[in-house]
Amino acid sequence: MGYCVRTIVVIEDNPSLLQGLSRLLSAHGFPVRTFGSAEAFLEDKSGCDADCLLLLDIHLSGISGIDLQRRLTSSGTDLPVIFMTAIDNETTRQEAFDAGCIAYLRKPFLSKLLIDAINQAP
Repeated sequence: MGYCVRTIVVIEDNPSLLQGLSRLLSAHGFPVRTFGSAEAFLEDKSGCDADCLLLLDIHLSGISGIDLQRRLTSSGTDLPVIFMTAIDNETTRQEAFDAGCIAYLRKPFLSKLLIDAINQAP
């Protein structure tokens, strides 16, 4: 757990959930950047540096969350990732952990679980 407040980058293709997560995280004092797709994030990573944490939906249209994490890792970008999904199964869960996530949340999840996962991030 660090002493600085890290920026949370939320990538979620459901606009209402994206807005809700942004409000929740802002209310807890986190700076937040939101993207509606992995592609939009890849086009503009300008504000995402070493103090960022990704809150990433697994089942995005286009590039999936797991594929995005793999791309970032292979390009040398090592950001902590919390995956979230509404479609939970053992295969998806295993792929998420194999891709290197620090937490895995099943939607809908309690806000406390998300905040705890963020606060426990390396």
